[in-house]
Amino acid sequence: MQNRKIAVIGAGPMGLAVAYQLVKDGYEPIVYEADDRVGGMTATFDFDGLEIERYYHFHCTSDVDFFKVLEELNLKDKLKWKSTKMGYWFNGKLQHWGNPIALLKFQGLSFIAKFRYGLHAFLSTKRDDWKPLEKYDAVTWIKKWVGNEAFEKLWSKLFALKFYEYSDNLSAPWIWSRIRRIGRSRYSIFEEQLGYLEGGSKTLLHAMKDYIEQNGGEFRLNSPVDRIVMDKKSVKGVESKGTFEEYEKVISTIPLPLVAKIAPDLPKDIQKKYSSKINIGCVCVIVKLDKPLTNNFWLNTNDENMDIPGIIEYSNLNTEVGNIVYVPYYMPQTNPKFQDSDEQFKEKISKYFKTINQSLKDDDIKDIRVHRYYFSQPICQPNFMDTLPDSKIPLDGLWIADTSHYYPEDRGISESIGYGRNLVKRVLSAS
Repeated sequence: MQNRKIAVIGAGPMGLAVAYQLVKDGYEPIVYEADDRVGGMTATFDFDGLEIERYYHFHCTSDVDFFKVLEELNLKDKLKWKSTKMGYWFNGKLQHWGNPIALLKFQGLSFIAKFRYGLHAFLSTKRDDWKPLEKYDAVTWIKKWVGNEAFEKLWSKLFALKFYEYSDNLSAPWIWSRIRRIGRSRYSIFEEQLGYLEGGSKTLLHAMKDYIEQNGGEFRLNSPVDRIVMDKKSVKGVESKGTFEEYEKVISTIPLPLVAKIAPDLPKDIQKKYSSKINIGCVCVIVKLDKPLTNNFWLNTNDENMDIPGIIEYSNLNTEVGNIVYVPYYMPQTNPKFQDSDEQFKEKISKYFKTINQSLKDDDIKDIRVHRYYFSQPICQPNFMDTLPDSKIPLDGLWIADTSHYYPEDRGISESIGYGRNLVKRVLSAS
């Protein structure tokens, strides 16, 4: 009789989706997770009695794989939609952003730059075929459409503060997919609509975990995998916390640089590709305020005195959480700022907030927390898929994928769920 137990490494959205699909197909996934909770970057924490995500999340109208799981778990009524606004802190002034009228009224751009920027955004939203963009890096592609003026004023600082030394060598399709996803989450060109779950991401995470456990799956939290054990032909199992367990099949969903460390016996060409993959970190500052900072969900920033590309005022999407604002610092782990103390980040963000909203006083800032995630964002360079091994490793029973495998889409809950469930179909069809 075939062994029904399958090891799943990682309990982020993709790992949960893999385990969820496995139990639906009659298997018994054993999920290994280094953290003390499931969810990865979607996991929640206790913020003075408020259970909220450590890193912000939202849902778009195109997130079909996410919607399907909600329906299967009877959570569809927990998904709420809201019209949201965008703003731009530019040259010391808060301006409207995110629709054609706001673009026309924007102060600091010539008319031709506005026209070219708007045309590029519109056509990117309408585009479906990304393959022709593979010949471009993102900077070249964007400059070709919007020109130097719009790029320098609206894109350059955003790239520099999110991708740092990798800014000039990013995949154009990868950046296009971000533009398209947000652009298509609209009722009209004037109105953006985003979604959130009542109770936050934990509503889905707990439901998936409960379903998996009730149907034969098992979670081993605080249990990082130390080694994927294999010989030259097949996977043999995993070692975790000093103990070896035998498995005929192992599915890894953790970041590829981590796989390179726990699977040293992989074929050398594959090991080299995993080791060369870039995945930058994130320091996310979460602020609880006594009153709103602005009326925007998104706030892009371009200010010489602010080292952030943007602010997410989550409470302008999900009103049940009070006044909560996220400031994510994505950066390479080697950047000196990644090592700054929590207090340094807190002081900077307090200063920035009081600059943006001058009515904000020290007493209005009720609490600030800082979370760090070491591998949070794959960096996808031109012709990225040519450098990425297929998720089916040429060893019997071993499958390896992370969020970069659904390129050109950027990492997201829905994309991870869809890829994870489809990956299980490949795994089982190969049995």
